[in-house]
Amino acid sequence: MNAPLKHTSEAATTFVRRHIGPSPRDIGAMLETVGAKSLAELMGQTLPSSIRQKAPLDLGRALSETEALAHMTALAAQNQVFTSLIGTGYSGTILPAVIQRNILENPAWYTAYTPYQPEISQGRLEALFNFQTMICDLTGLDVANASLLDEGTAAAEAMALAERASQVKTKAFFVDAEVHPQTLAVLRTRAEPLGWNVVVGDPLTDLDKAEMFGALLQYPGTSGVVRDLRPAIATLRAKGALAIVTADLLALTLLASPGELGADIAVGSAQRFGVPMGYGGPHAAYMAVRDALKRSLPGRIVGLSVDSRGQPAYRLALQTREQHIRREKATSNICTAQVLLAVIASMYAVYHGPEGLTHIARTVHRRAAVLAAGLRKLGFAPRSDVFFDTLTVDAGGKQSEIVARAVAERINLRIGNGMLGIALDETTTAETVEAVWRAFGGKLAYAEIEVGVRDTLPAELKRKKAFLAHPVFHAHRSETELLRYMRKLSDRDLALDRAMIPLGSCTMKLNATTEMIPLTWPAFGSLHPFAPREQAAGYHALFARLEKWLADITGYDAVSLQPNSGAQGEYAGLLAIRGYHAARGEPHRKVCLIPSSAHGTNPASAAMVGMDVVVVACDARGDVDVDDLRAKAEKHSKNLAAVMITYPSTHGVFEEHIRDICDIVHQHGGQVYLDGANLNAQVGLARPGDYGADVSHLNLHKTFCIPHGGGGPGMGPIGVRAHLAPFLPGHPFTDGATPHPVGPVSAAPSGSASILTISYIYILTMGGEGLQRATEIAILNANYIAARLQPHFPVLYRNAKGRVAHECIVDPRPLKNSAGVTVDDIAKRLIDYGFHAPTMSFPVPGTLMIEPTESESKMELDRFCDAMIAIRNEIAEIEAGRWKVEVSPLRNAPHTVHDIADDAWARPYSRAEGCFPAGVSRSDKYWSPVGRVDNVYGDRNLVCSCPPVTDYAEAAE
Repeated sequence: MNAPLKHTSEAATTFVRRHIGPSPRDIGAMLETVGAKSLAELMGQTLPSSIRQKAPLDLGRALSETEALAHMTALAAQNQVFTSLIGTGYSGTILPAVIQRNILENPAWYTAYTPYQPEISQGRLEALFNFQTMICDLTGLDVANASLLDEGTAAAEAMALAERASQVKTKAFFVDAEVHPQTLAVLRTRAEPLGWNVVVGDPLTDLDKAEMFGALLQYPGTSGVVRDLRPAIATLRAKGALAIVTADLLALTLLASPGELGADIAVGSAQRFGVPMGYGGPHAAYMAVRDALKRSLPGRIVGLSVDSRGQPAYRLALQTREQHIRREKATSNICTAQVLLAVIASMYAVYHGPEGLTHIARTVHRRAAVLAAGLRKLGFAPRSDVFFDTLTVDAGGKQSEIVARAVAERINLRIGNGMLGIALDETTTAETVEAVWRAFGGKLAYAEIEVGVRDTLPAELKRKKAFLAHPVFHAHRSETELLRYMRKLSDRDLALDRAMIPLGSCTMKLNATTEMIPLTWPAFGSLHPFAPREQAAGYHALFARLEKWLADITGYDAVSLQPNSGAQGEYAGLLAIRGYHAARGEPHRKVCLIPSSAHGTNPASAAMVGMDVVVVACDARGDVDVDDLRAKAEKHSKNLAAVMITYPSTHGVFEEHIRDICDIVHQHGGQVYLDGANLNAQVGLARPGDYGADVSHLNLHKTFCIPHGGGGPGMGPIGVRAHLAPFLPGHPFTDGATPHPVGPVSAAPSGSASILTISYIYILTMGGEGLQRATEIAILNANYIAARLQPHFPVLYRNAKGRVAHECIVDPRPLKNSAGVTVDDIAKRLIDYGFHAPTMSFPVPGTLMIEPTESESKMELDRFCDAMIAIRNEIAEIEAGRWKVEVSPLRNAPHTVHDIADDAWARPYSRAEGCFPAGVSRSDKYWSPVGRVDNVYGDRNLVCSCPPVTDYAEAAE
């Protein structure tokens, strides 16, 4: 039963007024500046009439924020929070309240953007550096990245890394039969388009039988068994194959690390370090590698470099956003991480320290050992005598009655073929163990069974090497100290709670507080993704309504909520196209046409599904060259699979010929993949499914208000036309007896389910009319900035009527010739004015792409434009000869408190000009914590985890 929707006429406008920045009076003034009589006229000049939506969005009236929370309460009440002992990589956990309130619920952390501008990201970069240190220490490997999407996709990335790095050129990959089933399913999805054969077996007996480029081993196994993997790893090494171990971080506080066992790569999830299960996510996965593989490591790596004063400064290192450079030759399409969740996990480790984590692990293992002793007494001996926290028992024909009694105790067990799995966690109590015994038909007392029980971990596998020795994991044990540490880090960053983040193609709109509130309710946060469906009725009602809304907004017929990032959405969409062609007997259709202006993940995603990328030229206006598209579609007609196009274009313009492009591709048997990155310019005005697109991913962290969280979480569901619906991603836990034509792309059936509540509330409180108004104002704001900046920084691309869409590209490249000023100089100088830089050098090198979104007010837009104009005036001073560029405020930016306190100031401009540029409030000044970061130094001298504690001891001597 769905929670009822109640409407009031006042609600239809109240939240919309709060979400949209410009007031009605401001809108009038802005329209005058851009030269349009009304919003309707501006929309008519911006969008081609051929694609305009005929009927307004009918999503029901908007709810007030109070009504929306009441509605969410009713939905939450339909979920049932049982004690889930299902395991498979998901555990109950306790998020310390100080971390929940001051990280997860703090806009200083959740509204930040990806830390591509390191000077204004030092706080979250340090937290991620701590995360990497934690992973390196626990896994015993040399280099870790700053998180991946989930354990299943991390394993798939590791498989791809092994294929690239292995000396063995066979196409076979071995997977331990003890790997979690959802991980195996994701591996199979990833391997099949690339022609890799996944072989499943027992690594202790089956590795000698075949050649493979690598193997994935689970530690502990999904059944709970703890095995010594050293013989298997030695066999792999002898074959020249790579050994990947997917490991439980909490278990690694007690067990020998993957590095000690000889592994090349370790992957897994940091979910049980304080992150709620959330019916599947979001959670931070991890990957660590030995040093020789560091330059092949996918995702982001935080490194330690130096700033302009030679002081330590963090930055993203090595192959960051490599897909923009290597495109279809990229090794991964990963363009995001799970930063907010990685920060939470790292703070959990800071909060507990090594002693606290070890105590939690020992307590969990102790409970499991006592549980096993009681089960033996009841005649249900576990299959393995060596385990950490998970037991598997043969139900002996009594499975159904045991499960029924467990349900009566409000406990979920893992149900297999005659087997039952029981996974304990941090939240497990003695009372929980006694309830499990009752489910198995016995009334035992925990205290009595516990007497004489010993741990089960063999001496040869016990951890001997210390971990988390760095002072950061010892200095913040009191809540006072931890609170101050988190506050200190957040103060170093610039997020939406301080200022506009005008990044093009990233849609940094504010995430309203009301949208965030249900996220941490136990009824949404505490559900296991594989709990019985009837226990998640509220979630499934939300999914159904959200899918319908997204279908109505886009004009598609079906939606999958599974992809847990935009890149995963691209991948899933292309898999659907590939599956469609194969089902029609045309598996040879592998050519994917991609415009030269496309986001780098597009060609990388196409390569991952086995497609061959053919680049289509763009014309002088930045539009797709239709003649070139037609010629290449004709040339590859028999093998054409798809075109990938972003709309409005990555150049920030609604192309007039979008219907023609779709028609050309369809005439040659291809499908149209429309990248949804720029959907914020279309909602309520145009629907991709109506004007010819077949599939799109929808960035919920852009258009639909899920926070970027400093670089993740994100969600990238896909919408498809009816003929592609059978090829949406499946999942082994939801497919039933018949396997789905396309396997899962994420570990959980509904991806990062808990954050779907945010987009749900956004649509609920905006309504169709409000969503359309948001789109119109986003377009107005972009045209307003274009109009104000045009005399100072020419706008590179406009449509035939002189309009931009929701973003614009300004061109400072001539200034490099006239003054020696680079796009980096402008970006860093903006920090002195209190702004994050626009998107730099994408899609056009040397330019700035600006997207204001609808949630920025005219006052903030003017403050940004005034800052840009002031910077142009400073450049004029260089052109006039007042300063040389090398000693100008732009080249020395950003200015720090060290500059204003410099006793040896010898620059040709004053401290006030450098530190307090025109229009900047001295009392509200944002100070960059470091000067300009040296990127070259950071890559040449890669440091990506805290140095060992011996270094500190040596420094103190």
